[in-house]
Amino acid sequence: MAEVEAAPSFGAELKDAFKPVNSWKVTTGINWLEDIQSFYRERSAIEKEYSAKLSALAKKYHEKKAKKIGTLSVGDTPSLTPGSLERLVFGAHATIASLTIWTTQITTVEKRAAEHDRYATELLLQVAEPIKNVSLRFEEVRKSHVEYAAKLEKERDAAYTTLKRSKGQYDGACQEVESRRKKTESSFDSSKAKAQNAYQQQQSEMNNVKNSYLISINVMNKQKEKHYYEYVPELLDSMQSLSETRVSFTNTMWSLASKLENDAMLRSVEHMQFLTSEIPRNDPKLDSIMFIRHNVTQWQEPPDMGFEPSPVWHDDSGMVVDETAKVFLKNILLKSKSQRNDLKREVEQKKNGVDKARQIRQNIREGKDKRDEVDVVKAIFSLQEDLHESERKWIIADVESSTITSVVGDISIGAQNHNFKSQTFKIPTNCDLCGERIWGLSAKGFDCLDCGYTCHSKCQMKVPADCPGQQSKEDKKKLKAERQAAAAAVAAAPSPSTNGGPPPEGVAELSSLSRSNTMNSLSSGYATSAQRSVSGASNLGQDGGAAGRKNRVIAPPPTSYVSEVPGDMPNGGRSRLETKGRTVFPYQASDDGELTIDEGAEFILVEPDDGSGWITIQVGGATGVVPASYCEINPPTPTPERPTSYHSTSSVSVTGSTSTGPTGKKKGPAVAPKRGAKKLHHVEAMYDYAAQSDAEFSMSEGDRFVLISKDAGDGWAEVEKGGQTKSVPANYIKDV
Repeated sequence: MAEVEAAPSFGAELKDAFKPVNSWKVTTGINWLEDIQSFYRERSAIEKEYSAKLSALAKKYHEKKAKKIGTLSVGDTPSLTPGSLERLVFGAHATIASLTIWTTQITTVEKRAAEHDRYATELLLQVAEPIKNVSLRFEEVRKSHVEYAAKLEKERDAAYTTLKRSKGQYDGACQEVESRRKKTESSFDSSKAKAQNAYQQQQSEMNNVKNSYLISINVMNKQKEKHYYEYVPELLDSMQSLSETRVSFTNTMWSLASKLENDAMLRSVEHMQFLTSEIPRNDPKLDSIMFIRHNVTQWQEPPDMGFEPSPVWHDDSGMVVDETAKVFLKNILLKSKSQRNDLKREVEQKKNGVDKARQIRQNIREGKDKRDEVDVVKAIFSLQEDLHESERKWIIADVESSTITSVVGDISIGAQNHNFKSQTFKIPTNCDLCGERIWGLSAKGFDCLDCGYTCHSKCQMKVPADCPGQQSKEDKKKLKAERQAAAAAVAAAPSPSTNGGPPPEGVAELSSLSRSNTMNSLSSGYATSAQRSVSGASNLGQDGGAAGRKNRVIAPPPTSYVSEVPGDMPNGGRSRLETKGRTVFPYQASDDGELTIDEGAEFILVEPDDGSGWITIQVGGATGVVPASYCEINPPTPTPERPTSYHSTSSVSVTGSTSTGPTGKKKGPAVAPKRGAKKLHHVEAMYDYAAQSDAEFSMSEGDRFVLISKDAGDGWAEVEKGGQTKSVPANYIKDV
């Protein structure tokens, strides 16, 4: 028998070859067990049938012997009666000897029949049934490997997709910077400072996106290395181990069947010994060596990922390390360092668990442990899967930390990170970093539990790590005011070219402009917007361009946004707001869910207009929907104490309720629109774009789509065309 010189390894010899390994040895080998157990079942049936035939044969000749015993003993017409002792004894002895031998022959057949029946039963219970049960367990473990392989492949593809998306976001950011630059060049003197400020802000955003892209490249390369040099090889080695375990189990079953047959059929000892001596020669490793020798292919490692500059923003592969970028990098470094050590310890613990499980399996093979090897193999695989998940997280944290520290050093030393917690703001709240409003009924941002710093989700990683620690309520209010003032000052600050320095090349010198703060209260944005809209309409009328046009109407703010400033109520509590109003025109309900109202009836607003032209109100004990244009909304009323209202109460805030013509005469209400009808928002492609996946649209310049949802912060917008909804780059489209 040939000795195996070195232990083969699928993971070391076969690169990225899970499919052929799974198809060849594991799936085919497990299916082969079905043939083996079917063979022993049929063999058992044959033995049972043979046993039954032998028993029937023995019974038949026992009966024949009983009928012929007299004839066989003395004959049908004996000449000598049995009284002749000598002849009787001689004849009797002769007859008894022959019948005894014949009886022994028949009895031997009966015993052989019993042996065959016993062998058939043992073959069925000790060989066929265990093979069937173990083959099902092998198949379960194999499917777990297949699922894990699919998971690895999915993670690899997801990482590639994430990298592509990061590249797309970087290209989009570069394109947006270029667009801002062009707008700065083409803007008038009155708006040039604002355009220049937006251009600089977009440059900062582009640098952050670029840094994220470079980090994603390093993470992708490290994950790729782990995928092809550790995870996939470990999976292949596990598949090899499963295959070899199956071969060892098959050898065990073959040996058992051989022993059973050897015990049942003593006259077949020669053949059974030969078979028994031949079975151990089937070394499981020989199959693996043969497969490897016939499946080795030329494999080339995929190249490492590299930085690809944007076609519209020529740049190098160096990370941006200005002060603004360092804030972003410091926050990433703080987050990564806080996770890296914990993940490292977790990885070490799980590695020790895998090593212990492998030692248990080795003891089982050496006969030192009586546990089920299949269960141990399954446990090892589960532990390795958990180890992979922890290692993947540790790699991300470690690469992020090493990438940043290799460029700018350990800038996290002495940093005081904010204790941020995700929040849903019930009232309009401004971001302490950019000064912009955190919009929406379900506006989600972050709030520092120690110092009260609030920011957008997108601004979290840009916030400087300078938390002053736990602050009192009064100190938080002071810090809030200082931060809002600083944010407003940054937003209103002129560009460098307006402070005496030369303007950038190709950009005209900007006039000194300032930006005034229009946020006079937490809800003043609505009143300000309404004022701008009305004043804009008046100007159009004065210039003679308003003929045939409708005045722009601004809807009242949602009631969920109208609230007191936190801290105005005693103990820092918040008042409960109640929005009331009165009906301007009578309305007769014409459908289920609608409410009949009279003119001048007072009501409580339950749900504001969501764009469909209908609102839900409560009149007395009845609740229903009515046209929004038939009602007049009063300022929100807090309970128990009414605070000062900061939103506009102008009649133009009710959509379609009144209109003012050239003579200033009030007209009747517009016909209530159909409930549920919403105006479609169309967008148009500004550039050509080729889809990178089935979830994206390819588009050419000038293509039109229906906008489903705007950019949520990831640089993509959802649009609809031809009954399909997919994603497109948000900076590649414009409103129509």
